[in-house]
Amino acid sequence: MKLLNVARWSAVLLAVSAVPMRADGFVSPYIGFNYGGNSNCATLTNCEDQRWNFGVSLGSKSSVVGFEADIAWAKDFFGKVPGAENSVFTLMSNVVIGPSGRVQPYVLAGVGLIRPHTSFNVADTITSFSDNSIGYDVGFGVNGYFTKSVGIRGDVRRFKTFQDLPRISGLSDEHLMFWRVSIGLALRF
Repeated sequence: MKLLNVARWSAVLLAVSAVPMRADGFVSPYIGFNYGGNSNCATLTNCEDQRWNFGVSLGSKSSVVGFEADIAWAKDFFGKVPGAENSVFTLMSNVVIGPSGRVQPYVLAGVGLIRPHTSFNVADTITSFSDNSIGYDVGFGVNGYFTKSVGIRGDVRRFKTFQDLPRISGLSDEHLMFWRVSIGLALRF
């Protein structure tokens, strides 16, 4: 049911942020890591146990406003524990605002799915928890293009669920919140 609501909100955002024919399409695969909030790294600069995440952003942008779909997955989000696996998957629909050109600073905000997962294997008994939660992200970044179509992208985003999550990996009925910093390839067409 929650996934259906995410799909509905994504369709609404896509319809509202329709861009003119002269919009640039873009794809940006990236790597990054999470910090702060409920992640296993308390701060951006003082973390010995960084866990990489992987993802891709794709969308379309006119001279000022655009739409982006961002998909990411972070393995061992809550830290690495023997006999346990955990991850966080995000699927966000964002409105992007920023100028066109070779250097494109931008801000973005959106809503979507945040899905934490944990699995414990104790004495050959597997206990698993996953929850589809609706959340939001806000952030900023910059695209820098070396050629008309190829460049790099870096950004920082804050993610937070709207509703409380049951107790997982130290959480006690509270919102899941974290920051993500990433860098990736920027391709536009």
